[in-house]
Amino acid sequence: MSYDSILKFLVEDSPEVFVNWLLDTDIQEEVSILNIELNLEPIRADGLFFLGIAEKILHIEFQTSVQSKPPIPLRMLDYWVRLYRQYETNIEQVVIYLKPSTSPDVFINQFQVQNTSHQYRVIRLWEESPELFLQSPALYPLAVLAKSEQPEQLLQQIADQVAKIGDKREQNNVSACVQLLAGIKFDLSLINLYFRDDIMQESVVYNQIMEKGIQQGIQQGIQQGIQQGIQQAKGHEIHLVMRLLQKKLGNINSELERKISNLSFLELEKLAEDSLDFQSQSDLINWLNQ
Repeated sequence: MSYDSILKFLVEDSPEVFVNWLLDTDIQEEVSILNIELNLEPIRADGLFFLGIAEKILHIEFQTSVQSKPPIPLRMLDYWVRLYRQYETNIEQVVIYLKPSTSPDVFINQFQVQNTSHQYRVIRLWEESPELFLQSPALYPLAVLAKSEQPEQLLQQIADQVAKIGDKREQNNVSACVQLLAGIKFDLSLINLYFRDDIMQESVVYNQIMEKGIQQGIQQGIQQGIQQGIQQAKGHEIHLVMRLLQKKLGNINSELERKISNLSFLELEKLAEDSLDFQSQSDLINWLNQ
């Protein structure tokens, strides 16, 4: 699945937290999200953010995969040139890899061709201590991907921390983000063991992801080839719908899962909406029979 919506919510909801983490500071100035239209050829990036702080721009790019076209080093140079041309200010660039990889590409932190050299920072979350991320609820979702000798114990610790969040809205949204990002590393059954069943449908973040799922899938299809993109987008949508149904109704048997997998995009979207009113698997069966 695409994690852009989760990361977008986290950064835009608490930009100061990310600035303080990545710049290792306790900044007091207001942090603004720069909605920049980078001219020339558009670039498609995962989890791309530009934060304006005083006389500096913090460029954050989250990556689940090391595969990129153009390659990440060239892309970072391209962004830097465009940003500097427009703002003529200091620019701090950070690439954050979410998913563990043994590829040598995750260790590359510069673009180097003949006389042209450009450097940026690289953070591999699976090498980072979770303690730093446990200092702020906005970073709890990243803590699940951090280094741990006992991953399940870490997941339980994060769940306990989420349960202590006093504000209901914040707790729901942080919990949803934690659960969705935890899917990179943990099985669904283990995630369900530590988090409330009803938290997903109460979360603004998850509902936004559901609403945007089809549009994002179609955009991916354009980039990756129409047929391949449609299949991948549908797979993402099915994954999200199944996760919502399992949270609401418990385990879904293989026959029902097969029927759900055969639904069209529009039917999947309608099922996601209608499932919020389901009380039992009988409601799901009746819906599918209709």
